[in-house]
Amino acid sequence: MREWISGRNPVFEALSAGRRHFFRLRIAQGVQETGRVQEILGLCHQRGLAVERVARAELDALASGNQGVALETSTYPYSNLPDVFELAAERGEPPLVLILDTLQDPQNLGTLLRTAEVTGVHGVLLPFRRAATVTPAVVHASSGASEHLLVVQANLAQAIASLKDAGVWVIGLESEAEALPPEQVRLDGPLALVVGSEAEGMRPLVRTSCDLLLRLPMRGRVASLNAAVAGSIALYLAWQARRFPGRLDR
Repeated sequence: MREWISGRNPVFEALSAGRRHFFRLRIAQGVQETGRVQEILGLCHQRGLAVERVARAELDALASGNQGVALETSTYPYSNLPDVFELAAERGEPPLVLILDTLQDPQNLGTLLRTAEVTGVHGVLLPFRRAATVTPAVVHASSGASEHLLVVQANLAQAIASLKDAGVWVIGLESEAEALPPEQVRLDGPLALVVGSEAEGMRPLVRTSCDLLLRLPMRGRVASLNAAVAGSIALYLAWQARRFPGRLDR
């Protein structure tokens, strides 16, 4: 299976990560080959990848918002849960996992993947069904951050059980009154944060599998936060609790 990734940052990050198979790059005629485009062409040259200069309309037919570049690749390379534990061990850090329970919107998924990569998450878990997956639209929404992450498709109930067996605390984001505020929740140890779907939140089985529930405080007139915003805030709280470990080398 092949697909097209478009946009300068997504294409650059895919080539930099090198986790996919690459087939060819298309670039719009007349695009200035400087800056990020120049870097993309340099990576293509290193990989011996064919570069085709085509009419802008041809690229627009592949994807909107392409910024004049599109890369033909294999589909997204999913990982597995042992890979996540291994990465945490390699970094010498307690596991930090993001679990997305039937998130539907590709933009929300892309936003959360981007935040997860920035905050040093070791792996992101998605259910097999009824959820957005890592499509080219999600890669674009994540600005290519998805290419550097370990994303796992799993039976979430089984995965949560495996996380607990490994000593990971599972904390679900919830707006109900019984959920605890951040100052009453430890976020610095082995941790899995669960974000539910946009409309219904966590499914009952996943919710009851959580060790505890976390409620983000709100003082305005709006009663709830977007799933991607809430998840991003919680990830930053966890990163803060871990004392903001520094930038990772590529």
